[in-house]
Amino acid sequence: MAPRTPSRPVGTVTRGTTNPNRLRRMDRWIAATHGAALRRSPDPVAVDLGYGASPWTAVELLLRLRTVAPHARVVGVEIDPARVAAAEPYEREGLTFRHGGFEVPLPGSPALIRAANVLRQYDEDQVAAVWERLRTRLAPGGLLVEGTCDEIGRRHVWVALGPEGPRTVTFAARLGSLERPSDLAERLPKALIHRNVPGEPVHAFLRDFDRAWAAAAPYASYGARQRWMRAVRDLSADWPVLDGSSRWRQGEVTVRWGALAPRLGTMAPGLG
Repeated sequence: MAPRTPSRPVGTVTRGTTNPNRLRRMDRWIAATHGAALRRSPDPVAVDLGYGASPWTAVELLLRLRTVAPHARVVGVEIDPARVAAAEPYEREGLTFRHGGFEVPLPGSPALIRAANVLRQYDEDQVAAVWERLRTRLAPGGLLVEGTCDEIGRRHVWVALGPEGPRTVTFAARLGSLERPSDLAERLPKALIHRNVPGEPVHAFLRDFDRAWAAAAPYASYGARQRWMRAVRDLSADWPVLDGSSRWRQGEVTVRWGALAPRLGTMAPGLG
């Protein structure tokens, strides 16, 4: 039985900023890491939660998921009814739009929820409750991806969560835009962005990443990709890097959540 839908959508209206291809790095990672689960799912529904003032990210998510899961469907969910009305002309087979928020107003449980650039306007102490609400809406084996990127998708950091809780953090960038890996700190998701201070694991990780990047400077003559790959390889000696060279080549690195989870001060339940 589907959970009872609240009388009003849960959440607040975001700025709605969006651009075509803004979420391509996140989409490609989802397709690569979750595509098999979507193919196996009896109901491979993905939710683009808070798609913004234009429906481009939902349209693109459908196209990218169908390269790995031909029967995938996407539902764009927005808390602003005017944005839903504006998106409806873009509906097609496999793509619909609904008015709603963190309650995720679908009759069943989605196999994927993507929430990009949604929690940035919220307070850190609200994150755990939102994560909990969204995780409970997932189908068994489902995935929640929540994170932040810049306006044109050059730099992106996201957390992947299963029904049981947070699993990983992924850092992704167009490598030519980076002076050093810690440039990604400005795109840390809300659960981590205020924790980039001495004594916190995410700060230590970015510090060590910068050191590995500096040590890999001789590889720069072969291009930023080779330098990144060497830096990540060295970093993996001290940090639980979970992916391999095929993802590193894309300008990505994924780390176990527990290694970067907040430590200092009072933490919201589920974030430590």
